Order: sequence, then structure tokens, then C-alpha cells
Amino acid sequence: METMEDFKDEIDRSFRQIKEGDIITGTVIGVEDTYVMLDIKYYTQGIIKAEDLSDDPKFSIRTDIKVGDEVTATVVATDDGNGNILLSKKEATKVVAWDKLKELLESKENVTVTVSEAVKSGVVTFLEGIRAFIPASKLSLDYIDDDKLADFVGKKLEVRVITADEKNQKLVLSAKEILREKADAERAQKVSNVQVGLVTEGTVESLQDYGAFVNLGNGLTGLVHISQISNQRIAHPSAVLKVGEKVKVKVTAIKDGKLSLSMKALQDVAATEITEEKIEYESDGNATTSLADLLRKAGF
Repeated sequence: METMEDFKDEIDRSFRQIKEGDIITGTVIGVEDTYVMLDIKYYTQGIIKAEDLSDDPKFSIRTDIKVGDEVTATVVATDDGNGNILLSKKEATKVVAWDKLKELLESKENVTVTVSEAVKSGVVTFLEGIRAFIPASKLSLDYIDDDKLADFVGKKLEVRVITADEKNQKLVLSAKEILREKADAERAQKVSNVQVGLVTEGTVESLQDYGAFVNLGNGLTGLVHISQISNQRIAHPSAVLKVGEKVKVKVTAIKDGKLSLSMKALQDVAATEITEEKIEYESDGNATTSLADLLRKAGF
């Protein structure tokens, strides 16, 4: 049989002192079009008006919150005029969220967000209920034009927090670092399948003072150092190569995930394979190289 002792904690909570600015947690017991009602284990209920639930323009009181949800909110007023405690989830979110966002900044943890709108030089999303900006330069490994930013609206992106400035209410996210790490890992996997000595064809991607970068396809690019382009001494790769040209190369080394290539090695191999053609003649026992003997054998 239940006794008063069994309800001691609930009784104590119901008589606790609640004041403006307190952050409390309650359970949703009712959802209406203009407000949400919470059981806050107090002698009266807590009320959160729709406009105090979220800053996210995509938030819907009917679809994003339901009976049974636990909600943390800040006490705005101890009496809303009807005897209820007036609360704001937005205010509590700001306090709790910034602590969480600073943790994410330190840990470099990946999080998933949904882009809500495109703005000048980037896009906007919400993380932990806080409005966040993702610069266009941090959306992709490639350059993104402003007129292409609208294509990201509604898309889910894996990002990291790179700026969490609570004082200035500045939250900046980036997807670029994650994309680069994935690309590097994928490239490392592809490089691990390449063998030193492999001879293949590629396309000259760019020319630098120190050599030529050759695209081997499948996301792989290697460097042909200027000393490995030709047997002849050249001042610049452009003396013998041009961008877009197809070339045959040999993989000469793999170090730190980078491919060293050579065109010269293939020229050297070709040179050693060219030998002087020799003709052997049968003799009757005496070897001779005189013109007279050759003519005699031919019947002259």
C-alpha cells in the first residue's frame, strides 16, 4: 500500500520555489496550435507559447513536438495570467545549446544538419536550435557559385563546428574538412592498389616549373618530375608537353600516398630493346666474311 513517503519527492518538488530565469524540465501533456502544456511536477502546469518553442522557420508545433516529449525551458514568468508558469524553450536552448556547441567545437565531432535557406555567400541551417551559417567555400571541395547555393536547400550535410562564439551569437559550420578526409581516405585506398613498376597511360593535368601532374583516372594523379620527362635536358615541361596530352608513364615510387611517375624510364627501356639486326650464315666448316666467298655461295 502506497504511503506519503512514496510521494515525498513529488510533494517536495511541488512546493519548491520557482523563479524567473530558472531552467526546468517537464513532460509534454498537451499540444495546441498556439501553445504546449508541460507537466513540471509543480502545483501548476508550464506553458510554452508557439513563438517561444524554436527559432527554426521549419519548426512545426504539430509535427515536431508530441505528448510525452521531455522539454527543457526557461521560466519567463511565474504567472501567465491564468495561474500557469510561462516558459520559453528558445531561451533555455540558447543557454544549454552554446555549452553543447562549444563541446562540439573542441571534439571536432561530425553532426548532420539540414540546410534551411540560401543566403549571400553561403547557406543557413540550425544546430541545437541555434541559427548557423555555412560559407559557400565550406560546402564542397569544389568552388560553388552563388547561383548554385539554392541547390543545397533541403539537403542533409555532415558538418563540423568551426566557430562557436556565444558572445557575438556567431555559429559557423563546415562540411569541407570532412569531405577532404573522405577523399583522402578513398585516394589512399586506391593508391594502395597501385604497384611500383606499373606502366599506364594518363592525361597531362597541369604543368609546373618542377614537373607535370598526370591524371591516371579513377581519382589518381601523379607527378612526373622535370628530370623524368625526357632524356634531354629541358628548361620547362612545356618544352615537350602540353595540358590535355595523353602520355605513357611508369610508376617509380609511392610515398605518403603520392605517386612518382616517369616518362624517361620508358624511353630508356625502349632504347635498350633496339638492337642491331644480325644475319647468320651456315658454313661448311670454315667461317669467312669475304665478299668472294659470299658470291661463290650464291652461284656467281
